Amino acid sequence: MDKSGEAYWKATLGLVSKILLVWFLVSFGAGILFADWLNNIHLGGYPLGFWFAQQGSMYIFVALIFIYAKKMGEIDRKFDVHE
Repeated sequence: MDKSGEAYWKATLGLVSKILLVWFLVSFGAGILFADWLNNIHLGGYPLGFWFAQQGSMYIFVALIFIYAKKMGEIDRKFDVHE
């Protein structure tokens, strides 16, 4: 694999790693690990930890799909592998 191919995959894996980290922190961290602490804050009448576990993680997940598509398009254009 040439250097541009290696750089492309490094950028791609870096993006995927960041997206997965955010997804993990929101779904597992905010919904389970930090739920007791977040439950001291209320959003729309519900404890924030409960909100993240039930709905917030889904909203973040959908947002991450759009962020991934946008950033992946930028990486593809940068390395001239876009459609």
